[in-house]
Amino acid sequence: MSEILDALNWRYAVKKFNADKKVSKEDIETILSAVRLAPSSYGIQPLKILVVENPELRNELRSFAYDQSQISDASCLLVLCAYNEITESIIEGMIQFTAAANGQDISELSEFQKHLMTAILPMEKMEMKKWNDHQVYISLGHLLQTCAHLRIDSIPMEGFKSEEFDRILGLTEKNLHSVVLCPIGYRSEEDARQHSNKARRSLEDLVEFIS
Repeated sequence: MSEILDALNWRYAVKKFNADKKVSKEDIETILSAVRLAPSSYGIQPLKILVVENPELRNELRSFAYDQSQISDASCLLVLCAYNEITESIIEGMIQFTAAANGQDISELSEFQKHLMTAILPMEKMEMKKWNDHQVYISLGHLLQTCAHLRIDSIPMEGFKSEEFDRILGLTEKNLHSVVLCPIGYRSEEDARQHSNKARRSLEDLVEFIS
């Protein structure tokens, strides 16, 4: 337990990255695999993670993220995206990989597939978008905790113009929209923020036990 808390106390919202220090491909794969294992409603995972490494592209995106240096100075920029809508074909694909993962025939999941069709497809457009966005934030939690465990710095960022990111990255035609950014890398020694004490509400104030 102390190892988990030590890692979470170590992490902070990085203000300045060391642009010369890069995250290894192995660690990036571990982080992305942790996101893949995050829970989602019905296990449908209505999201996609873009790993943006290209310096020129990140500089272009930075101009639509209020010129925040983390966008371009981090080792790489993760753009967490959600589906605009969940279609019948997406549900069918999910049923196929669920059956394959468990050695089942697709016919064994027919009732589950019918339930998904009934529960998800009739959603209003904005309701579905909000629901999909929520799944992204669940995955973000896994991402941040994994980075902390690996002693890789990260910062979740909502301060960006999503519609411009969507345009530059060609997301709309892929049935996607950007939800939250998460640059990852290593903190700069010049970032004074790392020496600040972590300020959080007390457990007594935050938690209520009901028995």
